Amino acid sequence: MLLTNLASAQQKPVFDGQLSGFGNYSPDAELEVMLGGRYIPEFNYNLPLNSAKALDFEASANIYGSVAFNPFYESKTDGDIQPYRIWARYTGKQYEIRLGLQKIDFGSATILRPLQWFNQIDPRDPLQLTNGVYAALGRYYFLNNANIWLWMLYGNEKTRGYDALETNKDIPEFGGRIQYPVPKGELAVSYHHRTADASALFGENSFNKIPEDRFSLDGKWDVTVGLWFEAVHIHKTKNLGMLTNQSLLNLGIDYTFGVGSGLNVVGEHLLMTNDNKAFGFENTANITASTVSYPITMFSNISAVLYYSWSTEDFSFFLNYERQFRKTTAYLMLYYNPDTPQAIQENELVNTFPGPGVRVMWVFNH
Repeated sequence: MLLTNLASAQQKPVFDGQLSGFGNYSPDAELEVMLGGRYIPEFNYNLPLNSAKALDFEASANIYGSVAFNPFYESKTDGDIQPYRIWARYTGKQYEIRLGLQKIDFGSATILRPLQWFNQIDPRDPLQLTNGVYAALGRYYFLNNANIWLWMLYGNEKTRGYDALETNKDIPEFGGRIQYPVPKGELAVSYHHRTADASALFGENSFNKIPEDRFSLDGKWDVTVGLWFEAVHIHKTKNLGMLTNQSLLNLGIDYTFGVGSGLNVVGEHLLMTNDNKAFGFENTANITASTVSYPITMFSNISAVLYYSWSTEDFSFFLNYERQFRKTTAYLMLYYNPDTPQAIQENELVNTFPGPGVRVMWVFNH
């Protein structure tokens, strides 16, 4: 009877969601004021097959709307309903297979992320929103904490992470990753193949099928301080000038100082280059970024994200105060962004404006 009741409870559908609303003022933007809201309803269902195997389902939508305006002058509205996650997962004792619209995320870096191949998470976004990718993902977990990832993607065309070009959505992408434990940490190697589409850049259909291979090595260790690196090389088989080869190297460190409740500081430096010849280092850029976080109380936190480009001498600053209530969370954010594009990840789900600004946001989870 107990096992029957447990199985029935696990099979019960779960419906929850996240409702958020925000207001933004940026005096240097074309439209100074923006008001908006978003609702992400989520449906989950778990079906145990036996003590070691189960089927899981998740479906969620991105329902949003916003209006940007200059008071009493001009305005612009935007809104849509889009799928956010739709996937099914089969899990066994040491493996899982997931199919559908999903988030795929791995790597060691936290701010400037060369391995951000399949998502658009902005480290300044408190909600960590990102569009998913249509993919099949398999993972196997060894008893020594090593694991293997294999994936195939299809139907995705938008740029992700540091992609210089869009993807040809009609040609499958595929790749894999091996993570292996080492003393005090872990190392991993990854590979991904896709077909890039540069027709929008060059205006010719002959550039819409460009095979691209990317290779990476990353690792992280916990030795009094946290240390990590990510190294990525991307090669396109067609000559696209300085876009033919792209190399990125991230070095990072983090430490929590014994100040009050604990002051956590993260620092990262990114070296990136785009060259006609592999590892030519003729068109380089260096970016340094840092995050600082401090818990004021059990229910409030203050954090900052700092960014500096050494080649353009551009500086970016983001300050966030977070206060949690029983079922809601409030945010007050101050920021300054340069006019030029930043190496820090941005996405269409989080509006980024040039110059100084202030944003308030309220979030309700049910």
